[in-house]
Amino acid sequence: MSTMSLTDPVEILPPRRTDSAPLLRAADDYDRVRRAIAFLGEHWRTQPDIEAVANAAGLSTDGLTALFRRWAGLTPKAFLQALTLDHARKLLRESASVLDAAYEVGLSGPGRLHDLFVTHEAMSPGEWKAGGAGLVLHYGFHPSPFGMAVVMATSRGLAGLAFADAGHEDEVLGEMQGRWPNAVYVRDQPGTAPLARRVFDPALWRPDRPLRIVLIGSDFEVRVWETLLKIPLGRVTTYSDVAGTVCSPKAARAVGAAVGKNPVCFVVPCHRVIGKTGSLTGYHWGLTRKRAMLGWETGRRGD
Repeated sequence: MSTMSLTDPVEILPPRRTDSAPLLRAADDYDRVRRAIAFLGEHWRTQPDIEAVANAAGLSTDGLTALFRRWAGLTPKAFLQALTLDHARKLLRESASVLDAAYEVGLSGPGRLHDLFVTHEAMSPGEWKAGGAGLVLHYGFHPSPFGMAVVMATSRGLAGLAFADAGHEDEVLGEMQGRWPNAVYVRDQPGTAPLARRVFDPALWRPDRPLRIVLIGSDFEVRVWETLLKIPLGRVTTYSDVAGTVCSPKAARAVGAAVGKNPVCFVVPCHRVIGKTGSLTGYHWGLTRKRAMLGWETGRRGD
C-alpha cells in the first residue's frame, strides 16, 4: 500500500500564508454568533429588532453588529433578510435556470471551476463498492467559520469534509469512517491544515491553485454531487431541479437522499439546495449551520 503525500498533489497554498489565525478567529466568532443565528432562524417571521437578537446572543447591540460584520461581512439586519422566505423565493426565481446556464457556458466536466475554484474527479465504482479498501485517508480537526471541521484527504485530493459540534468530534469522525469502512485512517493535523485553510479562507480561492477533490460514492450519487458543484455562490436551487438535471424531476426523493450523503459538504454545496417553496428543509449538519452558510455566502457575494 503506497504512502500518501499531501504536499505535492494538493499544493494549494502560497508559501507566505501558513498561519491559521483567520480560521481560529472565525471559529470563535461562530461559537458566539450561533446563538444569534438560532434565534433568527426561529423568529425571522416576526422580524425581531436588533436588541432582541443581541439579548438572545448575550451581547450588546454594538457587539452583535461588530460580530456579524467581522464574521459574515453583513449587518444582523442584512443577515436576517438573507434568511427570509421572500429572499429564498427571490433567489429561486433568479436561479431557476442556474443549472442549465452552467451547462450552456461550458461549466460541466471534471475541469470546471466554481466559486471555490474546484476541480474534481470520481473514484471508480469498484473502489467505492470495496468500501475504500486500499485507500489511505489522512484526517484532521480544524476550526472553520461554521464550527469544528473534520477534513479528510487522499493523495488525489480532498475526499471528506464534515462538521462537529463541541463534544461530538469522535461521533462525527466515526460516521465519516463508516462511509468507507475498509479504508486506512491516519490522523494528520499538519497534512490536512492547508486544505482547511484553502477551503474556508476566501482570500485563497484562486483559479491558478484549484482545490482538487475526489468523490467517492455510487454512480448516481456522484452525478448528483457533480450537479451540486454547478450551483454558484449565493444562489440556490431545488431538489426537483437537481433531479431534472440528473435524471427526472420525479426522482427528487432519491436526489434528496444522495444530497444527504454528500461526503464533502460546503465544498460540494448541498446547503444550496432548498425546498420548492423556499423553505430550507433539512440539513445533515443542522439547520442553524445551513442558515449560517447561506448568510455567510451572501456576505461573500456582496448582496
